[in-house]
Amino acid sequence: MPSCPSRARRLLTNNKAKVVKRYPFTIQLNYSTGETKQEVVVGVDVGYKHVGISATNNKQELFVAEIILRTNIVELLSEKRMYRINRRSRNHWYRKPRFDNRNKDNGWLAPSIQHKVDSHIRIIEKIAKLLPISKIIIETAKFDVQKINNSEISGKEYQSGVQKDFWNIREYILYRDNHTCQYCKKNNLILNVHHIESRKTGGDRPDNLITLCEKCHKKFHEGKIKLDIKIKNNFRAETAMSVIRKRIISELSKKYSVEETFGYITKSNRVDNKIEKSHINDAFIISGGVKQVRVSSYLVEQKRKNNRSLQTNRKGFAPSIRRQRYSCQPKDLVKVNGKIYEVVGTHCYGKNVIVKSLDKKIDINIKKINWIYHVNGFGFKLNKLDGVGAIPPRAKAPWFPCTERL
Repeated sequence: MPSCPSRARRLLTNNKAKVVKRYPFTIQLNYSTGETKQEVVVGVDVGYKHVGISATNNKQELFVAEIILRTNIVELLSEKRMYRINRRSRNHWYRKPRFDNRNKDNGWLAPSIQHKVDSHIRIIEKIAKLLPISKIIIETAKFDVQKINNSEISGKEYQSGVQKDFWNIREYILYRDNHTCQYCKKNNLILNVHHIESRKTGGDRPDNLITLCEKCHKKFHEGKIKLDIKIKNNFRAETAMSVIRKRIISELSKKYSVEETFGYITKSNRVDNKIEKSHINDAFIISGGVKQVRVSSYLVEQKRKNNRSLQTNRKGFAPSIRRQRYSCQPKDLVKVNGKIYEVVGTHCYGKNVIVKSLDKKIDINIKKINWIYHVNGFGFKLNKLDGVGAIPPRAKAPWFPCTERL
């Protein structure tokens, strides 16, 4: 249950509790207590890159954080595919292709989209381990991408896209550009369709394709010419939000009491209470916050665990995938000679740790450090620019309100 900092200090001083986690600051009682629980409502502002979460009760806000999700899933999967194709063509060229034999299960989502769903669920489950959640309120949104591009579209026009009556996308791009190179403006040459942004990230959508002649296309990849072209919005975030909104609610409803709300309701309540626009403030409004006392927010950055090694070792042997490559990870907090440092990296096969101290880096042997905080997928740190504002008032606590756990 939530506790005030002064009581937590007394419990720790009298050895009636112990610290089990630094961020968020959590203590565990050394004696048994009753099962009285408060009603805690969690508001979630679902997002593609930034997620706002706030837990409140009738009197105060208990926890608030802005989570920064990873956006490099597509690039990492493309790199993985490159390694797999090279390995297969070099060592297993005699094997028959198997990609046509794989079927997708019902409800399958692209890995980058599935990662968004799993990240939302994971951070909520982390909060559920600290606070007795009674209800979760999630703000969702459905975006009509065609309506965004053309506000007057309706009816059958949704089925009549720009590529209608064309055999393939290449034929449409050549027709759209009038069979003319968009750099040298010549039309009597061999024409190619060029990806403005790489295909692995930009895809084959028409806005990412342009017509170039064979000479200009070759010069561009050689770095001899540059294209002064701005790519239109790809609506990747809007499409992802439309896909994951129902999936998140469906998965969380299996364990918790979940309600759905919408952006226009959040905006109306936020304007009525004169609260600034931000992810954490939206989450506070979604959770039912009005005049509760606010607390300092956390900035939570999602981090990839460094538990893989794809390169060969010095003797030329292919490595195996290890469960834990190095025990010390970047962003970890360690104590050395009474001072707290942030880990930047490791070397010498994990025997030495590089820590950050002001403007310089220090090399320390791993045997001389004591761990304070280990980043396990999500790294917590106090957000100095939380944008809470003056209304409602912020709690005057020297540190974040702790949580007592049996």
